[in-house]
Amino acid sequence: MAKEQIEEKRDVASLSFEQALGELEHIVGALEGGQTPLDQSIELYARGEELKKRCEALLKAAEARIEKIKLSADGKPKGVEPLDVED
Repeated sequence: MAKEQIEEKRDVASLSFEQALGELEHIVGALEGGQTPLDQSIELYARGEELKKRCEALLKAAEARIEKIKLSADGKPKGVEPLDVED
């Protein structure tokens, strides 16, 4: 069984950011190589879209957890506040 077929059976929601990104990079390489049959290219593209959404969701969740350090007037840390994330 080909690596792509094994990866397609894995649930995207269960992948870590690194796993999803690695699989997405593999798909991009396969599509850019131009050696994949049309039907398989369409399937790979759809899988790539799912992986892209997973990566974006995981990045957004990570950004929500990041806090910035508040400084007092004399430049010393005085606490934390949520990081403002622009859309």
